[in-house]
Amino acid sequence: MPANPTVAFIGLGIMGLPMASNLVDAGYTVAGYNRSPQAAEKLAARGGTAAGSVAEAVRGANVVITMLPDSPDVESVLLDDDGVFANAEPGSLIIDMSTIRPDVARDLASAGVRHHLRVLDAPVSGGEAGAIEGALSIMVGGEKSAFDAAAPLFDVLGTTAVLVGPAGAGQTVKAANQLIVAGNLQLLAEALVFLEAHGVDTAAGLEVLNGGLAGSTVITRKGEAMRNRNFEPGFRIALHDKDLRIVTTAARDAGVTIPLGAQVAQLVGALKAQGHGGLDHSALLRLVEQLSTDEHR
Repeated sequence: MPANPTVAFIGLGIMGLPMASNLVDAGYTVAGYNRSPQAAEKLAARGGTAAGSVAEAVRGANVVITMLPDSPDVESVLLDDDGVFANAEPGSLIIDMSTIRPDVARDLASAGVRHHLRVLDAPVSGGEAGAIEGALSIMVGGEKSAFDAAAPLFDVLGTTAVLVGPAGAGQTVKAANQLIVAGNLQLLAEALVFLEAHGVDTAAGLEVLNGGLAGSTVITRKGEAMRNRNFEPGFRIALHDKDLRIVTTAARDAGVTIPLGAQVAQLVGALKAQGHGGLDHSALLRLVEQLSTDEHR
C-alpha cells in the first residue's frame, strides 16, 4: 500500500463526516459516499470528493472505511453486487468502523479473504466530540499486518488505537464499552436528580465528583449538557439501544450474566419506545425524572 493511500469513506453521518474531514486535512485523498448526498457535498467543500455510489467511491481507492448504523447496513454495503467487495482492488484494506455484531464482523472478514481483501473491524468510542477532535479510541480486530498498515490513518482519527485480537474482537470490546458507558450515564442521571432533590449546586457537585474516584469521561463530556437538559444528539438513543441489544445477545450466547447491563438496556429501550430515539443517550435523565416522585421532579 502506498505511503499516502487514497481513501474511500462510506457513511458520512455525525461521526463519519468529521472523521473523513480529518483525513482530508491530514493530506489524504478522500472520496466520500453517503445515502443523502448533502453529506458528501459537505466533504467536498472540505477538499474531498463526493461520490455518487459506493462503487464510484471505492474505484481507485487503496483503503475503504465504512461508518454505518447497523450490521445489515454494513453487510449490504460490503457484500452487494455494487458494493465494496465487488469493486475494491485485490489487496485493498477494508476498515469497518461501525458498531456491529461480533459474529457479523467475523463473517465479513472471512468473506474479505475470499475476495483477496484485508478486513479490520475497528469500532470507535469518543462520540461526536472525539470524531471532530481526532481523539477517538479505536478497538481493532484482525491481522497484525493489516493493523500496522492502518496505523497512520488511526493516528489521524484517534489518540488510542489498540489491536485487541482477531476478527470480531474489536466489536466485542466495543460492546463492553457501550455497556460501561450506558451504566455510567444512568448513574450520572440518577446522581443529578438526587443532588437536585437536595438543593445542591450541581455544577459544583459535578466538579468535585469528577476530581475523585467517581470522575469519568462521561461526566466531562456529558455532565454540563445533562444539567441543562440539552439532549442534542452526539450519540442517539436509537443507536445505543441497538448496541445494548448486541451486548445482551452476545452475553447470552456466551452464558454471561449482566444484570445491571440488562436493566440499563431496558431503560434505554423504554426511552426509545417513548419516541425519544433521536435524542442523545444522556436523555436517560428523562426516565429518572419520570420515575422520581412529583415532589422531587
